[in-house]
Amino acid sequence: MNFISRDTDYAVRALIFMAGVSKKEIITVDEIVKKERLPERFLRRILQRLAKSGILTSHKGKKGGFSFFVPPAAIRLTDIMEIFQGKIDLTNCLLKSKVCPNVKKCPLRKKLKNLGQGLDTELKKITIVSLSKER
Repeated sequence: MNFISRDTDYAVRALIFMAGVSKKEIITVDEIVKKERLPERFLRRILQRLAKSGILTSHKGKKGGFSFFVPPAAIRLTDIMEIFQGKIDLTNCLLKSKVCPNVKKCPLRKKLKNLGQGLDTELKKITIVSLSKER
């Protein structure tokens, strides 16, 4: 099970880099690619998706790039995960691509539901700023 998808990972790495470059308001894709060693074609798509989601602003033209629309301190890891992975649900019990027939009375599902609520609470405490400070 991959808890963090590749797109989420690339998005978080790009946002951490952008948060750490405090002197510049607009960051180019090339700058992020060079410093974070991320594939350019994936990164462009990811940053555009973040812009469409209201996290970043896209700037066109010769001096174009991306800037934060939402302050990095207000961007939670769960926000990014939901953009690229959907709602986090540890109790999404599938058996051969079908919902498990035991879903209503499964004791494991009850434990996972409690675990998931605690995990969600902890993940919401993680922001782009808190991650950039640990770098």
